[in-house]
Amino acid sequence: MTQFADNLKKLPGISHLAAINLLDAEGRVLVAIENKTGSQGSLAVYNHLAQTFGAITPEAARKGLELFAEHTEDARAHPGKHPNIDRLLELIENNVTLRIKHKFAF
Repeated sequence: MTQFADNLKKLPGISHLAAINLLDAEGRVLVAIENKTGSQGSLAVYNHLAQTFGAITPEAARKGLELFAEHTEDARAHPGKHPNIDRLLELIENNVTLRIKHKFAF
């Protein structure tokens, strides 16, 4: 089992979420991370970061890179392959904070 898979087991559940919207400083939705196959791990990480830090700050992004574990190095080696990790790297590099808005499943 990978370190990322182990990290996911420790994060809060996401079954109550349809998505998380990431918002810029003006409140515009930049991207939605949906609760669907292929993005559920990212949704769990971003949800945990939002709950812990209140927003996706550069500090939160650093913690997110730790949680993504082995996928972080793969993202660095292959830009574009892991867009949700690439976003965290950009937030750190540019010292940007994104607000979040949860979309709850009904």
